[in-house]
Amino acid sequence: MPVEQRLEENNIKNENNRKKEYLRGYRSSRRRINRIDDEIIELKELAASVKAVDYSGMPHGSGNQKDLSDELARIDSLVEKLGAEKESCVESYVSIEKQIKEIKNEDENDVLFYRYVKGLRFWEIAEKMDYSEQWVHKLHGRALAHLKLPT
Repeated sequence: MPVEQRLEENNIKNENNRKKEYLRGYRSSRRRINRIDDEIIELKELAASVKAVDYSGMPHGSGNQKDLSDELARIDSLVEKLGAEKESCVESYVSIEKQIKEIKNEDENDVLFYRYVKGLRFWEIAEKMDYSEQWVHKLHGRALAHLKLPT
């Protein structure tokens, strides 16, 4: 195989990998949102389960108040982070959807949407579109070739 041909194939692979990475951005953002949501729920549960009141009559410090205020501050910080991540997720979705919609072929368009926005596997896409899995892979390759990364 000539060197030029191998270089061209390598360039296409690298370009496709950049496109896939871009398209995966939305799902990654969704996972981060879910993780932050779970962390907020867990911290709220911890904050709600403040240690039981000690009725022994013995003097003790107010460590629980400090712990609680630290937890509440951490929750507030995570809520802010969650808001920023949701904004980022929406921006990613809008950008990816716009780039996918610019592909003229509807089948190619659908394959990329189902794969990277909905997170379906190739066999699930094939089932949904009533195509063979092999054909879906072919459409995916064509769609990547037609996809333009935002500048």
